[in-house]
Amino acid sequence: MQKTAIVCVTNDLTTDQRVHKTCLTLKKCGYFVIEYGRLLPESLSLERSYFTKRKKLWFRSGPQFYAEYNLKLFFYLLFNKVDLIFANDLDTLPAAFLAAKIKKKRLIYDTHEYFTETPELVNRPHIQAIWRKFEDYLFPKLTDILTVNESIAKLYSDKYNKKVLVSRNIPITFLPEKLKSRKELGLPVDKRVIILQGTGINIQRGAEEAVLSMQYLNNAVLLVVGSGDVIPILKGMVEELNIQNKVIFKAKMPFAELRQFTLNSDLGLAIDKDTNLNYHFSLPNKLFDYIHSGIPTLSSGLVELKEIIDQYDIGYYIKNHNPKHIAEVITDIFADEVRYNTVKQNTAKAKKDLCWENEEKVLISLINDRL
Repeated sequence: MQKTAIVCVTNDLTTDQRVHKTCLTLKKCGYFVIEYGRLLPESLSLERSYFTKRKKLWFRSGPQFYAEYNLKLFFYLLFNKVDLIFANDLDTLPAAFLAAKIKKKRLIYDTHEYFTETPELVNRPHIQAIWRKFEDYLFPKLTDILTVNESIAKLYSDKYNKKVLVSRNIPITFLPEKLKSRKELGLPVDKRVIILQGTGINIQRGAEEAVLSMQYLNNAVLLVVGSGDVIPILKGMVEELNIQNKVIFKAKMPFAELRQFTLNSDLGLAIDKDTNLNYHFSLPNKLFDYIHSGIPTLSSGLVELKEIIDQYDIGYYIKNHNPKHIAEVITDIFADEVRYNTVKQNTAKAKKDLCWENEEKVLISLINDRL
């Protein structure tokens, strides 16, 4: 009989490419896959080659949400056939761990970030302390642990003396059957397009400064695609500065649609600030999306970002987050066409190496218990 894997996540499944790739890899390894998340009023429709289960919840955030989610997840895992539970991030782990313990089933834990040091928790020490207690209790009891880069793996390994594997969040090689034109996408055809994308466009990630820099740039637009807590602030800034003709906002969208916009851009922004431990060691997914779309990256030079950008010579750096400085760097990038074209061409080599087809090998070995 075919084994069943239930993949647990607290989002609505729509734009989480890492978890989607995990499900595809589990399916490749012979599992019947169920992805379990939540359903929001604004959730986009899903088309997946595996089974999905999205539950409506009374609460959308805060302690009540996490309690309700974990309670419903626990009973779902308890009363459904499952051979492998795949928990993504600490907020799914309490229910997943307890269910795996009771049912004597295998648990794989994938932590997508250094969870307890995210800015949302660092700025709320009492809540942070609660999550740390969960992590300190559960992490030492885990056997199979996975994360997104070597820096975060080392942090967890040093803290808990556990082996932590690395599988970076790198895209599947993908090009749309038909590349839409800028005109079809509603983008200007006579200006440089600078893109900032992601489902976590939040505070302290450089988005505010990127918008402010547009005051000093001509013949360029900033395309902001995705969601996050800073989006309403950015829209207010655009209105206040009267730069509506220089900044375009697009809501979060399916991956294939997003790739059309990235492919039609000239430069990708990854200018996250080094304000907390989680950001310091982060490796944003957007870097790989820019690589796979063949565009250079402008980065703030965080540790993991810099290692890849320098290795393949695929980007540029800002020295600080002063909006005038950012504008000056962008102006210089586009002024030197020879250098720009070299950097752009270098993404082809990076794309060949940094693809999910290579990266998933660690995950396949872990799933098949061959490590």
